[in-house]
Amino acid sequence: MPSSWIDALPAPAQTYLEGKRLDEVECIISDLPGIARGKAVPATKFEKQTQFFLPNSIYFQTITGGWGEAAGEDGFTEPDMVLKPDMDTATAAPWTGDWTLQVIHDAFFQDGTPVPYSPRNVLKRVCALYEKEGWTPVVAPEMEFFLVARNINPAEAIEPMMGRSGRPAAARQAYSMSAVDEFGPVIDDIYDFAESQGFEIDGITQEGGAGQLEINLRHGDPVKLADEIFYFKRLIREAALRHDCFATFMAKPIEGEPGSAMHIHTSVVDMESGKNVFAGPRGAETPAFSHFIGGLQQHLPSVIALMAPYVNSYRRYVKDHAAPINLEWGRDNRTTGIRVPVSEPAARRVENRLAGMDCNPYLAIAATLACGYLGLKNEIKPRKMFKGDAYDGDEAIPRGLFSALALFEDNKELAKLLHPEFVRVYSIVKAAEYDEFLQVISPWEREHLLLNV
Repeated sequence: MPSSWIDALPAPAQTYLEGKRLDEVECIISDLPGIARGKAVPATKFEKQTQFFLPNSIYFQTITGGWGEAAGEDGFTEPDMVLKPDMDTATAAPWTGDWTLQVIHDAFFQDGTPVPYSPRNVLKRVCALYEKEGWTPVVAPEMEFFLVARNINPAEAIEPMMGRSGRPAAARQAYSMSAVDEFGPVIDDIYDFAESQGFEIDGITQEGGAGQLEINLRHGDPVKLADEIFYFKRLIREAALRHDCFATFMAKPIEGEPGSAMHIHTSVVDMESGKNVFAGPRGAETPAFSHFIGGLQQHLPSVIALMAPYVNSYRRYVKDHAAPINLEWGRDNRTTGIRVPVSEPAARRVENRLAGMDCNPYLAIAATLACGYLGLKNEIKPRKMFKGDAYDGDEAIPRGLFSALALFEDNKELAKLLHPEFVRVYSIVKAAEYDEFLQVISPWEREHLLLNV
């Protein structure tokens, strides 16, 4: 790391440190669930290092801290990976007590090849397929989450947070500005933290659930936007903790309330002309536009395991609860799993509404792009556009993680794009999580089975 490395930092990081002494650098990566893992090192040490090491077992760990038997033929020896910083991701950690930067790292084996089950590497691999065809994928994510009362007892139901008025957050207040004002202090900190980190928020709205908010991000490069969501989850949690509440990205945290999604808007730009390949002469819809939708319809069932990664995720796919139950597509129709929003031809895009906010953003975006890529390459024709309420259509989404994993493992064409080794490791880790879940006896089972069966 050159001595002038601070002068080469992104502008927001330089502004954050202006006139300050940098104390610490958090060297982080995303594991399979999307948790930030890594090391915090003194700034003076970071300046001298070009890489650091962590065991590859980080990618075999379940959300509970258990382990999937995914080490391979060599056994569970936990060899070190090489982690190299991407200095374009350097950003502030403004909630810390000292002056701290975060830097996302890329994971490599010791022979220099990218670790195939690193989520960021999976997304980079898919983006490289587009680049090889002369295309640039563009995404715009929407993040939904709940602000809830502090919950330190897992046996207790999650409750909405207390608003400024002294009343719990109310449900069914979508787009209410008064409802947004109830969370004003938390939102102020979210804005302040985002500004310090150089992130541009396109808007914050109240969603339909009690204490449920949505943040929209500006469209851009898929890896950059996935990095921002990775950072945003931590940022939002820290802002909530400052105000005695929790931010949760569970797909379905509160019974009877809508779930939280991560909608992914996607378009594709021709690198040579700079034009959206979904828009033809005089703004007409192109075959590429139809083929992209066709790819989503054909292949999305095989990647639901990436977009709905936990048993809780499937509680979100409930009829008439603001989440899709099938893979129909429609224009300006929020009941379909695949929506074409109102836009000018140059901004024509396709919205994937299936991903839950509990997903790993790198993997959900990679999965969306991979399905669309197969549609473009194989010229897959979509089914007829659905008109009306798609909740009246047939359900076409796996009902649980076990069946979703079976579809994921069976789709060899997608596995080749994402990397077969990633598919192998992810499937083993998720199966291990499912086995852990099956060891827990739920209140429903005790209530209805204890004395009745």
